[in-house]
Amino acid sequence: MAGVNVESTPSNDPHAPLAGIDEALAESAAIAFRRDRLLASLALIAGAGLFLALPFALRAGAEFFLPVTAALVIAVALVPLLEWLERRRVPSALAAFACILLFLGAANIAVASIILPASDWFAALPQRIGQIRTNLAPLIEIYASLERFIDEVTRAFAQRPGTAAATVAVETPNSLFDLIASSAPYALIQAFFAILVVFFFLSGWTRMRRRTIQSRSSFSSAMATARVIQEMVDATSAYLATITIINMLLGALVAFALWILGMPTPLMWGGLVAILNYVPYLGPIAAAVLLALGGLMTFADIWYALVPAAAFVGIHFIEANAITPMLVGRKLTINPLLILLALSYWSWVWGTTGALLAVPLLIILKTILDAAGKPDIGGFLFEEGTLTSSPHEDATGR
Repeated sequence: MAGVNVESTPSNDPHAPLAGIDEALAESAAIAFRRDRLLASLALIAGAGLFLALPFALRAGAEFFLPVTAALVIAVALVPLLEWLERRRVPSALAAFACILLFLGAANIAVASIILPASDWFAALPQRIGQIRTNLAPLIEIYASLERFIDEVTRAFAQRPGTAAATVAVETPNSLFDLIASSAPYALIQAFFAILVVFFFLSGWTRMRRRTIQSRSSFSSAMATARVIQEMVDATSAYLATITIINMLLGALVAFALWILGMPTPLMWGGLVAILNYVPYLGPIAAAVLLALGGLMTFADIWYALVPAAAFVGIHFIEANAITPMLVGRKLTINPLLILLALSYWSWVWGTTGALLAVPLLIILKTILDAAGKPDIGGFLFEEGTLTSSPHEDATGR
């Protein structure tokens, strides 16, 4: 064609195009690898900052975060009952209201069976101090001389001329009811707020789950989201339901054993044991100590006074090593180290309530991470080593 000058220069090297493609692929792989490392570094820094700041934020905002978290855990545990009612054509609002009534009824019965008899024990404690000291007289006598020696040494080093010890008078509540009444308005407001959160969460659960799944961009993403939600609900509700049944049976056995031993208010002690057993490791220890104290307040013989605590320890040993592993199963088995860390963390953040919520929160977090996948952030941070391969190896495929 006129006006068109086409010149073709044949290449002497037939592998030149392939070499250029390899270099381009290697360069793009190196750029992608550096980008991934940068993003992973930023994610790790942000995660570390969030991890360090989160407990302080949760403690500072405990008035809001604590009832909301407790309400969400309770609501997730009640979801199977809600879905059971909805499958029988019960409206969502009415089903949520029925779930809340059932939970509040069980909670009020448990609290009333413990609080009312416990007030009598608190009231009798000052009069029983003498009996406790009499029962513990052999142990007190052993450590009396050592205590006097330590006091004398401490007094010799602590006293300074011209200084006087300051005396601070602390007014304590006269009874358990005074202690409850002093914090009742604040607790009632938080409880009412938590109940509202549970109700609205349950009443809108079906619609919220449907919208969350339908909002995903692909079918596989929607199925993954549905699987994560279902596994979280199943694991949390199964754990709480199983542990509740185990704790109720444990409390009933302990109450029966204490009734045979002649311990006053055995139902109160059984309920207290059942509630404390929700806190792994630390709860049973506290229950054994309280039973030992109650036995020392009731019985004159020190060896018989320790029998209630020994009976509970024996029953709990069978429950913890045979019944609970058999009923809970391997699916809900959690590393004891993680449980201890969760107990320490949430107890530090929210006290006793945090200790009760530690294991359910750990199950929810573990279920979400297991279903969604854990990113290998550390692998991106090391260019060479065992955590990831080098860019050259990624480019060459070796």
